[in-house]
Amino acid sequence: MKRIAILDDWQNQATHLADWSAVRAGAEVVFFQNAFADEDEAAAKLADFDAVVAMRERTPFPERLLARLPRLKLLSFTGARNAAIDIPGCTKHGVLVCYTTGKPATFATAELALGLILAAARQIALGDAEIRAGRFQQNTTPGIELMGKTLGVIGLGKLGGRLARFANAIGMNVIAWSQNLTDEAATEAGAVRVSKDELLARSDVVSLHLVLSDRSRNTLGAAELAKLKDGAIVVNTSRAGLIDQSALLAEVQKRRIVAALDVYAQEPLASDDPWRTAPNTVLTPHLGYVTQGNMAGLYTESAENLAAWLAGAPIRTLNEVP
Repeated sequence: MKRIAILDDWQNQATHLADWSAVRAGAEVVFFQNAFADEDEAAAKLADFDAVVAMRERTPFPERLLARLPRLKLLSFTGARNAAIDIPGCTKHGVLVCYTTGKPATFATAELALGLILAAARQIALGDAEIRAGRFQQNTTPGIELMGKTLGVIGLGKLGGRLARFANAIGMNVIAWSQNLTDEAATEAGAVRVSKDELLARSDVVSLHLVLSDRSRNTLGAAELAKLKDGAIVVNTSRAGLIDQSALLAEVQKRRIVAALDVYAQEPLASDDPWRTAPNTVLTPHLGYVTQGNMAGLYTESAENLAAWLAGAPIRTLNEVP
């Protein structure tokens, strides 16, 4: 019987968010809750599996790992793209790749970005911790009102545009920049297009909504972060690589700016990762797309991919293999 691995079910939700009965009728299904420590552990734990479902980009599959998994014939990932999977490498090693559509469109990540802005502006997480520790306001400082403040959106696509409209609704002024942004697109989203330098100088809050690429990597480096106002809030719900992490950590450790983060260079965070103890931060564990509706949709389509593959008629494929 074929064996199928469902990876990185960190919240232990996969078993009941989708109907796996059609898959279980033709294969043994094993759910992995914990992330692999490294590539060696991934190779050892997955050696006896014929198919793998990867949750977004949590576990990378470079060509060197694929070469260590000769039994693997199907790699299905959630979402429409996955930079952590070497698709040409999959083809080379005879591994069929499937995806999920991510439909219907969701704005969950934009909603989380708004939540991080509010939490950082009003010290919500710190206030909660202080009450639970038996104190009341002692270690908090007065927050800031967002009405009349300026939000700078870097990347005014689907998610950045939705956040801009949220900000408009609470009375914020919205400015935006990206390399291909037009005045018309900015106006449609309720923002004003400005230069990158102007955005950094004027913004009380900066939120990034770019796809990580060679061009966008380190969009905010040390020089850009130095241009921010003292007390500015930097929100990142996209990818850690958009910001120079060492430079950002240095700024929050100086308590000059506040970082509200949902994404990190390595996930899950190691127990000794400096972000765990960094001041002037609000941290969430990559929850942007993790809602009941989204996860149910991702797992349901993953189960469909597996059932179709087991039946010999694979769907949503990205490559061709013999």
